Amino acid sequence: MLTLIGVAIGQKVKLLHFAKGAKLYRHRLLAMGLTPGVVIKVLSKAPLGGPIQLEIRGYQLSLRPSECQEIAVEGIYEQCRNKSLSADHCVCR
Repeated sequence: MLTLIGVAIGQKVKLLHFAKGAKLYRHRLLAMGLTPGVVIKVLSKAPLGGPIQLEIRGYQLSLRPSECQEIAVEGIYEQCRNKSLSADHCVCR
């Protein structure tokens, strides 16, 4: 299972679900727009275990690495096979 902490800088992924350990802050993440199916782009990672900066729904958000370990994601393609959808909304398999 790929988690958000393992995603390279500049890569886009789709959120699948939260791990069972995320119960304490799951509602907070949902309120910030981290819902299943949302496209997330990793913008930067701070050194020495600092926050990870993400772009979600047109805004930027920073999460702790411990929170990112609890978010399961899957990679998406930049070029979509279905030309009627933008790359941000298409998850090609």
